[in-house]
Amino acid sequence: MRTSIHKTILNQNKFKTQLLNWAQQFREIVFLDSNNYPQQYSSYDCILAVDAFTSIKTDCYNAFDDLKQYQSQSRDWLFGYLSYDLKNNIEDLQSNNFDGLHFPDLFFFQPKKLFLLKGNQLEICYLNMCDDEVDEDFSKISDQSSVISGQSSEIKITEKISKQNYIQKVTDMLSHIHRGDIYEANFCMEFFAENALINPLEIYQKLNAISETPFSVFFKNKSNYLLSASPERYLRKEGTKIISQPIKGTSKSFSDSKLDEKSKIQLSQDPKERSENIMIVDLVRNDLSHTAEKGSVQVEELCKVYSFKQVHQMISTITSEVLHTTSPIDILKTTFPMGSMTGAPKISAMQIIENLEETKRGLYSGAMGYFTPTGDFDFNVVIRSILYNSEEKYVSFSVGSAITSASIPENEYEECLLKASAMLKVLD
Repeated sequence: MRTSIHKTILNQNKFKTQLLNWAQQFREIVFLDSNNYPQQYSSYDCILAVDAFTSIKTDCYNAFDDLKQYQSQSRDWLFGYLSYDLKNNIEDLQSNNFDGLHFPDLFFFQPKKLFLLKGNQLEICYLNMCDDEVDEDFSKISDQSSVISGQSSEIKITEKISKQNYIQKVTDMLSHIHRGDIYEANFCMEFFAENALINPLEIYQKLNAISETPFSVFFKNKSNYLLSASPERYLRKEGTKIISQPIKGTSKSFSDSKLDEKSKIQLSQDPKERSENIMIVDLVRNDLSHTAEKGSVQVEELCKVYSFKQVHQMISTITSEVLHTTSPIDILKTTFPMGSMTGAPKISAMQIIENLEETKRGLYSGAMGYFTPTGDFDFNVVIRSILYNSEEKYVSFSVGSAITSASIPENEYEECLLKASAMLKVLD
C-alpha cells in the first residue's frame, strides 16, 4: 500500500524547517516535533503527514464507534485529534458554552505523503498512487528557504473571565470540594481575539522556539489551525504496553541557575502540588484498569520534576498491559478525557467544570496524535496551544490549573498567567 524510501539528512533542524515550509501548500497538515527532548518512550524525532487520501470528520455523537470502524478498515497511518467534548459521547454530559472556533469534534485523515525522521535517518512513506513524486518532492523540500512570509494584523488579546470573576468561580469550585462533591478539578479560562489575521506558521515557529517541548504540533485542516507547544503526553501504545504521563504541578523557570534550582526543589517538595499529582495518578490507574490485564497497572515514576524553557513540571508515568486483541479505540475511550484536564471523581468534575467555565473547550484539553498501521498510537494533551480559525478570524488559547482544597484563588490565577506567558508573547 505504501512505498518506503530511506534517506540520510545532514542537518536535522534545517531539514525540519524546510519540511514544514514545503508542507504549507497542502490542505491537511500534521507536523509533530519532539525538539530532541530526552524521553524514555519515543519513536521519532519528527513526523510530517500531509494531503488526505481519506478522512473522517464528525461531531461527538457515536464518534468513537465511527473512529473504530475507520481505523480498523484503513489499517494505515492515521493522524488527527480528539476534542475534549467527545466526553459527551462517553457520558451523559453536554457542552453548551460559547464556541468561537467551530472545529469539528473529531478529525482524522490518512495521509498520501508521510515523513518519519529519527536522528539523521529519514523514512519517506508515500501511498503507491503517488510514489513517483518522491524524488521531485524531496528536491523541492531541499530547496526551501527559511524565510517566513504572510500577512498579520495587530491583535488585542482579551480574557474571557476577569480576575475578579475568576477568583469568584474558583471560590465556588472550592465550595464543591468542601462539600465533598469532588476532590480536584481543572478549571480553565480562555484568552481570545476577534477579527484576527495571523500567519500560523510564523506563530508556531516562534512558540516552538521559546518552548521546545516534546509534543509540539503544527496542525492544519483547511481553515482550522492548532499551534501547540505541549509538554504533556496523554497516552501511548507500544504493542501491548500502554503509557500515560500526566502533568500536575508547575513552577517558574529562571535564567539564574540558583533561582532555577530553588524553584525545582520547591516544586518537588510542595505538598499541594504533590497531592494534585497523586490524585490524578490514582484516577489514571483506575482509567487504565478498564482495559488492562489483571495486576498490570504500574506507577513507573511518581512526581518527578522535568524542566522546560518556560516552566518546571511535575510528571508521573503510569503503565499497563493489554491483550493484543484489545481495540486501540477502546483504550482511548475508557481513559478520555485525560485525568489531568478533568478531575476526580471525573464525571462530577466535568459537570462542575461545564457550569463554571464560560468557553466550550473544543480541541483545547483534547488530544492530537496518530495511529500506526499495527494499531499502536501516541497522543499529546492539547495545552500551551494556540487555536485559530482563519475563516472566522478568531484566535484563542486557554490555560487552567488544578483546584484542590489547598488552593488559594489568587495563586491559581497567577499560575494561569504563567502558563499563558508564552502564547501572549508570540501573539504580541
